[in-house]
Amino acid sequence: MLSLNLLPVLRARGVERPFTFLVKAGFPPYTAHNLLSSKTVTFQLRNIEKLCMVLNCTPDELLVWTPNKNQLITDTHPLTKLRNKNPDYNWQDTIKTIPLDQLRELVSIIKGKDKPTDT
Repeated sequence: MLSLNLLPVLRARGVERPFTFLVKAGFPPYTAHNLLSSKTVTFQLRNIEKLCMVLNCTPDELLVWTPNKNQLITDTHPLTKLRNKNPDYNWQDTIKTIPLDQLRELVSIIKGKDKPTDT
């Protein structure tokens, strides 16, 4: 079954108040509530597009697939790419604890530079 995987994406983007973020992005309060409480069963393509635009992501990053109990599917089926892997998106805490030399290296990688700059 496909379901919305919105909260991990919001956390990855550093969104501290998901409801407020969605309302400011143009979603009506009842839609924002339904999206965050996983009560949404149907999606309008314009809402998926709006979520992708404001979160800088793709639709496949918003969805997670969980096979039904009796559903037989091969590991090579494309839906298996959408299985929930529960990645750790707590990057803020990770950055706070890494040594400064590794932080410089990370900043260089993010900026697309070959070597870290000494600052």
